Amino acid sequence: MANDELSGPRGAGYRNMLERSPVGRGGSPGEVAAVAALLMGPEGSFITGSDFLMDDGVTTSYWYGDLKPVK
Repeated sequence: MANDELSGPRGAGYRNMLERSPVGRGGSPGEVAAVAALLMGPEGSFITGSDFLMDDGVTTSYWYGDLKPVK
């Protein structure tokens, strides 16, 4: 889905958002897998009813502060 967004008609806006986000890039499959492993493993046994927002801080920046300036 992300590839469609990046190559679609609004792709330039999405790429700008990623470049200006706190980490400056999209997440990797390995980073997503690490959260899944945590939730499914013994370390995550006490985690229930939680949302894990994995968007590099984009949503927080949108609601609570400016995205980092482009260098």
